[in-house]
Amino acid sequence: MMLPPPPQLVIAIPFLVLGSWCLIFPGHVEALVLTSAYQHSSVTSHLLFGCFGAQAVIGGLFAMFSSFRRATYIAYAIALLPFFVFNYYFVVVMPVLNSWMLLDFGANIVMLVACIWGIRTTRSATNGLSAP
Repeated sequence: MMLPPPPQLVIAIPFLVLGSWCLIFPGHVEALVLTSAYQHSSVTSHLLFGCFGAQAVIGGLFAMFSSFRRATYIAYAIALLPFFVFNYYFVVVMPVLNSWMLLDFGANIVMLVACIWGIRTTRSATNGLSAP
């Protein structure tokens, strides 16, 4: 099996690692990232965390096995931006999530840097030239 280009692999890894953690250990993730006022530790909350994790794993698999173009990296970088607002809002403004969400924030930074790396190193579909 051939590995994807390095920027694409860097995008896939946080999805696969953090998503698997939510999928396999949803109760642990809930207890770790939610402030105590918002923890339910119920079958329903564990199901929702597990579903979230499953979706992240699927996203990681798509990131790993798809063919990225320059436009893919650009679109992905833009799509990441609302996640920074989400992290800020639910950690600082309405503290549902605690400082463990820095893992998610850090993963988003890593993926954004990987997108910029991919944009700069992937040939442009319009002119066939490498990005500067």
